[in-house]
Amino acid sequence: MARKFLYMIAILAVLVIAALFALRIWSTELSRFAFVPRSDYVRLDPLPVDAYAGNKMWLSRPGIGAADPSQWAPAGVKKGTGPAAVFFIHPTSYLARKAWNGPLDDTDTNRRASYFLHGMATAFNGQAQVWAPRYRQAAFGAFLTEKAEGQLALDLAYLDVRQAFDSFVAAIPADTPIVLGGHSQGSLHLIHLLKDRVAGTPLAARVVAAYAVGWPISVEHDLPAMGLPACTGPTLTGCVMSWSSFAEPADFELVLQAYRTRPALDGKAKDTRPVLCTNPLNGGSAPAAPASANLGTLKPSEDLKSGELVVGAVPARCDPATGILLIGDPPELGPHVLPGNNYHIYDIPLFWANLRADVDRRVATWANANGGQ
Repeated sequence: MARKFLYMIAILAVLVIAALFALRIWSTELSRFAFVPRSDYVRLDPLPVDAYAGNKMWLSRPGIGAADPSQWAPAGVKKGTGPAAVFFIHPTSYLARKAWNGPLDDTDTNRRASYFLHGMATAFNGQAQVWAPRYRQAAFGAFLTEKAEGQLALDLAYLDVRQAFDSFVAAIPADTPIVLGGHSQGSLHLIHLLKDRVAGTPLAARVVAAYAVGWPISVEHDLPAMGLPACTGPTLTGCVMSWSSFAEPADFELVLQAYRTRPALDGKAKDTRPVLCTNPLNGGSAPAAPASANLGTLKPSEDLKSGELVVGAVPARCDPATGILLIGDPPELGPHVLPGNNYHIYDIPLFWANLRADVDRRVATWANANGGQ
C-alpha cells in the first residue's frame, strides 16, 4: 500500500512538472484559447452625446458619496482637499470572451473595476476630485491576438474614454489643474488622449502630470507625440511618469513582445530600445532607489476591499537594457502575480504612498507657479 502511495505521488509530481512545462512553452497559446473571443466583431453604436452628464457612467466622480471606490483610504491616511481634478482610466476588468467589448452592466466586470479603483485610484485622493469613467473596454483577449477585431475593440473603448474626458474637462472650472492617471489598458487610452486632446493645446498648461502606468511607452516613438516630457524630478510639472514592475528573477520578454506588435503613436514600428521608466520612489530623479525610500506599499486584504500600508517593502530600479522596473525579491502581496514575476496588478499598490505624495507635491508646485490656486 505504501509503495502504491509513493507511485501515486511520483506520478502526480510528473504531471505537475509536465503541466508547468506546457504552461511555460505554450502559455501564450493557452491564454489565447482561454480569453480571445471567438465571435465576430459586432460594431456598437456611439454612446449618447450626454452619456457622461450624470453619475450613471462614472465609477468615481464628485457627488457619488460612500459608494465611490476611489475615496477609500488606509488607516492613518486622510483624504485630501487638493485643488486638482484627477481623471483616472481603470485597467481591463472584462475577462470573458463572449464579446470583444465589455458590457457596461456586467456585474463581475464592474466589481473588478471597483477593486482596481480601490487599490489604484485611491492613491490620487489627496486631491478633492477623482473622476473615473465606465467605458466599453476591450476584452482582455483583444491584447492576445493580432486579429483586426482586437484593434476594433480598442478603438471603440477609446472613443468612450475620449468622450468621458471631454465631459470631464467641460464640467470642471477652466482654471483647475488636471492630473491624468491610468493603468494597463487605461494607460494605453491615456497616451492616445494626450496625443489627441492635450498635445499642442492650451489644456497642456493645466496638466500637472500624467501617470501612464503598466503600459510600455516608447521614448522615441510615443513620448514626443504625447506632448509632455518624462518626469526627471519630484517637483517637475507637465511631465509623464511611467513604469512596469517585475520582481527578480524577471521574465518580461512576452510583455515586451506584445508591446512591440502594435505601432507607436507616430505610426512607426517599435524597436528593442528601452521603454520609458521613471522611478516612482524618487519622482524620476534617478534610475534606482532603496527600499528605505518606499513610504508605503498597499498590501490588499483577502477580499480586496481594504488594505494596510507596509513601509520599506520594496526597492525600485529601472533596468537600463529594457526600461522595466525591477523590485528585487518577490514580495507577498497576494495571488495575482503573473508569470515571470510580473507584478502588473500591483504596479500602483507597490508604491501607493510614494505616488500619493508625488501627486500632491507636483500639484502644490503647479499651484504655486500659477498664483497659488
